[in-house]
Amino acid sequence: MSMLVGYASFVGIVRSVLLYAALAVAAICAFDWAVRTRRINPFNRVARFFRGRIEPLMQPVERVVVRAGGVPSSAPLWSLAAIVVGGILLISLLQLAGGVLSQIVFGLADPKNLPYIVASWAFSILKFALLVRVLSSWLPISPYSNWIRWSFWLTEWMIAPLRRVIPLVGMFDITPIIAWFLLILVQRLLGIP
Repeated sequence: MSMLVGYASFVGIVRSVLLYAALAVAAICAFDWAVRTRRINPFNRVARFFRGRIEPLMQPVERVVVRAGGVPSSAPLWSLAAIVVGGILLISLLQLAGGVLSQIVFGLADPKNLPYIVASWAFSILKFALLVRVLSSWLPISPYSNWIRWSFWLTEWMIAPLRRVIPLVGMFDITPIIAWFLLILVQRLLGIP
């Protein structure tokens, strides 16, 4: 039990560190954006520091943005978005690992709960695959990529029948969201934690 409490405090510390890091990066990205768009004089001392030290760190993001048809001045905003999404994914993975750890601890204490634990893991993996599938559709990543293909393979059996019934909303495909809610509904109906 003390291991679970220690892990929960570790996740809390990581969450706090990520929050403060995201706030610092947000301030840096906002200032860099203001310098790039000439809202701040680009020749003052702080702006020259940012152009010399921060802009080289933004070059990989800027190249991706320009290749995708964007403007270079939006690179700080995309960097901030990537850091926020990465932090959310890291916290989600840590919470998932904590849930698995607690289920293992409680499952070993009472073996008759083992089928519920395995079913809970299956639902968690399906939800994670849906999340990966949706996030990868926002990025220029092929669904046949080795990093993404597994999520399509795991979720296509749910998404394909829903696509035949649910129409597009404008240009958006909402079937992954419907599949997510259906998974939650089935999980609650079965009484699986």
